[in-house]
Amino acid sequence: MKVSSRTEYGLRAMVALALMAGVDRPVPLREVAESESIPEQFLDQIMAKLRRANFVKSVRGANGGYQLSRPPEEISVGELVRVLEGSLAPIACVASSSETENVCDLYAGCHTRNVWMRVMVAITRTLDALSLADVMRDEVPMNV
Repeated sequence: MKVSSRTEYGLRAMVALALMAGVDRPVPLREVAESESIPEQFLDQIMAKLRRANFVKSVRGANGGYQLSRPPEEISVGELVRVLEGSLAPIACVASSSETENVCDLYAGCHTRNVWMRVMVAITRTLDALSLADVMRDEVPMNV
């Protein structure tokens, strides 16, 4: 699975917000963009998506900016990635859409589809087991 810049930047921005202020106070977008070397205009688009998904709140005004909408312990990395990236399926035939049978003529008898299903399940479980707080503390288990 290849992760888009949107997802990479979104996770970095969420960690930066959590480290800078968490749920206590808003942080200006420019401050997050500068601290993480993310283009501000692109970060604005990412934060709008995260706001619509209730990961962050935006506060207007002179002391405005973004803040987490809930504590870092309650934010799953898997949730974040799915909002920013979409499906975690490595190929179309294992996506959770009802249309997957129309993706490939070999769908019904494909022997390799289970490989991709296992990959997707492993990725999903791993990301769902991590919270934003785990990433902040760098306590991501490295058991491979």
